[in-house]
Amino acid sequence: MEKKTMVIGASGNPQRYSYLAVQKLNAHQHPVVALGNKPGSIGNTVIETEKRLFDNIDTVTLYLNPLRQKDYYDYILSLHPKRIIFNPGTENDELYDLAKEKGIAVQEACTLVLLSTGQY
Repeated sequence: MEKKTMVIGASGNPQRYSYLAVQKLNAHQHPVVALGNKPGSIGNTVIETEKRLFDNIDTVTLYLNPLRQKDYYDYILSLHPKRIIFNPGTENDELYDLAKEKGIAVQEACTLVLLSTGQY
């Protein structure tokens, strides 16, 4: 089942986990929106640099440290995702609580592992 996913903290650097996540999501046929600080692309996926509203976002997967996430709280919640994945190093109790108040599921997990093990 396709799950439209927004990768926040996307990077055009092939050494970054966010880069690998975008590639792996595409390989698993999940539509991807990549949001990062610098314009670029990951394969055919353009890295967006502006917080535009996108429809039907199922999952937001984070690759930003908790301090940098604060600027994204309202934006993430406005997307009304079904879940937010906090990849290792992005754990954030404040955003967990805000998401839960809005009925958004939160998951501390590695997107790459979830995809590799069929648990995505």
